[in-house]
Amino acid sequence: MRPASVLFATTGIAAILLTRCGPSETPSPAGGKPPVMKKEAFGKLPSGEPVDIYTLNNNQGLEARIMTYGGIVVNLMAPDRNGAPADVLLGFDDLKGYVDNNSPFFGALVGRYGNRIAKGRFTLGGKLYKLATNDGPNHLHGGGKGFDKRLWSARDVSTAGTPKLELTYTSPNGEEGYPGTLNVKVVYTLTPENELQIDYEATTDAPTVVNLTNHCYFNLAGEGSGDILKHKLQILASKFTPVDAGLIPTGLLVPVKGTPFDFTQPTPIGARINDKNQQLTYGKGYDHNFVLDSGGGKLALAARVTEETSGRGLEVWTTEPGVQFYTGNFLDGKTPAKHGHVYPPRSGFCLETQHFPDSPNKPQFPSTTLQPGNVYRTTTKYKFTR
Repeated sequence: MRPASVLFATTGIAAILLTRCGPSETPSPAGGKPPVMKKEAFGKLPSGEPVDIYTLNNNQGLEARIMTYGGIVVNLMAPDRNGAPADVLLGFDDLKGYVDNNSPFFGALVGRYGNRIAKGRFTLGGKLYKLATNDGPNHLHGGGKGFDKRLWSARDVSTAGTPKLELTYTSPNGEEGYPGTLNVKVVYTLTPENELQIDYEATTDAPTVVNLTNHCYFNLAGEGSGDILKHKLQILASKFTPVDAGLIPTGLLVPVKGTPFDFTQPTPIGARINDKNQQLTYGKGYDHNFVLDSGGGKLALAARVTEETSGRGLEVWTTEPGVQFYTGNFLDGKTPAKHGHVYPPRSGFCLETQHFPDSPNKPQFPSTTLQPGNVYRTTTKYKFTR
């Protein structure tokens, strides 16, 4: 377990400026490169609140479209080995798709707590807190209306041609049952190295728990192109956290060696996904937290994925101690999505960097407690190669 000083840096709480400004308002010169950021209207919520979408372009083949509803990454265009771009994220074409279809967190910012908390409750400072339960008896991804269903404030903070989108949201005390008012800032950056970098920051006025992540579903052959079972995956983790039938960790750290969870060497995702294994039965495939060998606290390589047909590769770098590998086992294969495609189970994969599920109830796991006066900071990079 990492000491709290590694996980949370102590500083004063800074005021968050919720202004809109920057290159997003400036069109590109005629015949010039696309602007690093462009802002457009993306529709209105049922409440009438307008939603904007920002297009980030690093002018080196990587382009992302991110909306203010849920901080959702709607599109991510990445080049193949020949330089041809394709959208490698599952999702919907418009705002209505995300609002109406009870989206399975496609591309979303997840919080206050990514992943599950058993029975929707935990004790902090001797007090029992009861959270919203939205996954059977358990709490999942922040509850019935987590950060993925909130409207974020946005501003363009691009620097020197590098597109950066800052999103901010204030979660009031008691929202979904969590204690403390939480001020959250998330910055999406497209780097010159073809990385989607996500920097998370949060402060609180009362002790609380925090575990922020992103829930992009990737298919490196392009969304709607079939399953991801032939993608080759390597996870730099020699242990994982097995779960019970409700997908809550048992509290043990179990070696992956000799199990279908051994991705220490590049292995097709589908090589063992249908093995007769109780853990795979519980998750209907992979839906498990891997304990990264890096231990968290510093930026390190967590996973690599390659797709032979397109030549695309993906590296995941993070300061987090864990990553949830999920193979889209609960996709229904019926709901119309981008370009009229439907997504059957296993048509996308997630690598959600995180602290471990149910950590507030597992004192042996790295702590997710945030105290007033401390700052929660984590960084994750999704780097595309070809």
